[in-house]
Amino acid sequence: QVQLVESGGGLVQAGGSLRISCAASGSSFRLRAMSWYRQVSGKQRELVASITSGGRTNYADSVKGRFTISIDGAKNTGYLQMDSLKPDDTAGYYCNVRRVDARGTFDYWGQGTLVTVSS
Repeated sequence: QVQLVESGGGLVQAGGSLRISCAASGSSFRLRAMSWYRQVSGKQRELVASITSGGRTNYADSVKGRFTISIDGAKNTGYLQMDSLKPDDTAGYYCNVRRVDARGTFDYWGQGTLVTVSS
């Protein structure tokens, strides 16, 4: 089992910055790869950024150059640094970990953290 807890969301003005966190825990679990998604009420959840165990990152076109995903292995915590925020970035942000083992593929999600960007 993997538990994910997001934090750091809040209200910020357009052009501002925010860093949200995802603390991972679980028996013998080490956070090495993860993704961040976001969702606006009534719309589908969309992938914002991902990072592989090798450190390769991928970003949605809408956030490229503004958002940075990272992992602090010592803290077992992932981050999403969000700069030059826009009102369109307003959403609930969710971290995701996909774990593959002999039993199959499992997706774990946090409870989400709300980011609101005012114009």
